[in-house]
Amino acid sequence: VQLQASGGGLVQAGGSLRLSCAASERTFTSMAWFRHAPGKEREFVAAFRWSNNRPYYGDSVRGRFTISRDNAKNTVYLQMNSLRPEDTAVYSCAAGNTILSTTSDARAYASWGQGTLVTVSS
Repeated sequence: VQLQASGGGLVQAGGSLRLSCAASERTFTSMAWFRHAPGKEREFVAAFRWSNNRPYYGDSVRGRFTISRDNAKNTVYLQMNSLRPEDTAVYSCAAGNTILSTTSDARAYASWGQGTLVTVSS
């Protein structure tokens, strides 16, 4: 599976951005976003599981970010609102077959897209 991410950029604190991740085919049950900031560990941001048709969010973004999908386009979107400087990171999308307990575990995802940089200025 090939994943193509897009939508990163520079935004002021309080602003919004939308990331997209398009898959070449849908042979997986989950798609997710992770982020990696300099000096920090990779962090789970959000995921969508087709098996139960539900979104999942990391604690630091819940209530601000929304993950959605377009089944016809094999694409997931990450709408990021109320952005903060601490959201600055390289965001990567991933696809895999996860069970509920592994949805936020990067090791459960077999396919990864290239990262897209999100920079939030204060």
